[in-house]
Amino acid sequence: MSSGGLELPPGDGGHEGGSADAPGGAPGGASGGVPEGAGGGGGTGGSGGVPGGAVSLAAPEAGAVRAGAELDWGADAWTEVRTRAQRAGRAYIWLNLIEQRLRSVVGAVLRPIYEPVHGEDDWVVVAAGPAGQEWVQRAVAVREVSRRKGYLLDPADDNVLSFLTLPQLRELMVQHWPCFEPYFDDRREIELALDELEVTRNVVSRNRALSRAVLEQAERASARLLEVLGGGAGSPSADRLPIDAVEDLVGDRYADVVSVHPDRVRLQRQLPAEDLFGGARRLDAIGIGLNLLVQNYSGRRLVRLTEAGCRVRLLFLNPASSAVKRRERELGLRKGELSRSVEMNILHVRRVRAGLRDPSRFEIHVFDETPRFTAYLVEGENSGIAVVQSYLRRARGMEAPVLVLRGGGARASAAPRDVEHGLFPTYREEFESIWQDSRPVS
Repeated sequence: MSSGGLELPPGDGGHEGGSADAPGGAPGGASGGVPEGAGGGGGTGGSGGVPGGAVSLAAPEAGAVRAGAELDWGADAWTEVRTRAQRAGRAYIWLNLIEQRLRSVVGAVLRPIYEPVHGEDDWVVVAAGPAGQEWVQRAVAVREVSRRKGYLLDPADDNVLSFLTLPQLRELMVQHWPCFEPYFDDRREIELALDELEVTRNVVSRNRALSRAVLEQAERASARLLEVLGGGAGSPSADRLPIDAVEDLVGDRYADVVSVHPDRVRLQRQLPAEDLFGGARRLDAIGIGLNLLVQNYSGRRLVRLTEAGCRVRLLFLNPASSAVKRRERELGLRKGELSRSVEMNILHVRRVRAGLRDPSRFEIHVFDETPRFTAYLVEGENSGIAVVQSYLRRARGMEAPVLVLRGGGARASAAPRDVEHGLFPTYREEFESIWQDSRPVS
């Protein structure tokens, strides 16, 4: 053993005429050995060199590739991983809701038919029939393993039905469709929605990448399927602003804030004025000029909305007040420019009111206080929505960040609520307070 490495066994000393005793050489000559200097020092016997016929065990030099360097993740890799996790988590919530709902439906329909005859544990096995014996026996085996290992955390899950997967629940439903037909009109719609979910289920169960397009398709299919399966009043609905399943589960983390947009342009891409105001039963708006309503929702639509039963209350900043002049200076506008804009908007809504059969349902007021925010509080029969913006010193309303809030609707607002208030009632109270101190426009 030398200081530079581990000596190899000697080779054939007479190979190709080379001498095994040649100083510094390899057995068999240069053609069969280590070239001079390849050992790190080129010499023999030195502390840093490797003698001929030896392999170096010294640590690699600085800058050399180390084993495991490829395990490091950069910023781009972490961004991609988080995106995958967010999409998979979102899809899993929908799939979990669908599976729970379908399991409940299958149990509610088939249990009364099979359980009285075959017992609590065997009715699922019998219902699966000969075609489903393989997967139902696998579910029975998994249940037994879960029992032994303590994986059953809820006694309510200690049944074979709880161990069936979404495709197996679907198979039970299809096999016994005459039993389900009295409750559901369209078998094809249910099967098509479950087909659309199968790709997402497969991807999520194997922790593979889920594209945005497939995720959005799965969310639409899940919402449609929950509606068909009769999820009840608490299920995501297709009302003014459809309730997102993720929002429904974790929305209490953010009070009643549905979304946040950096400006009004991006808001209107996601929530056009037609979707925001259409079909409202109550519309209260406060702001300087209420441009979101006046400039994006036509007078004819306002007339039709009011004639259909909507109560409208509009609260403008008084164009003759000192607050308008201060706002003009903040925005760097010419004197009188903002006040004229507000006056034109007020004239427009006055013409709308003049064309109504019952003008008392369309009220216009002005206030003189310093404007702190603009808010559009829109309520339908069962749901409400608010669009709120704070006024920034150097930014116009179009450029200010936007909060979208979810309210309870006209019926819910009339009923007492025991839950903790969100932001919607806060802005409602602020609107009512300013309305009481405002003056009507003739």
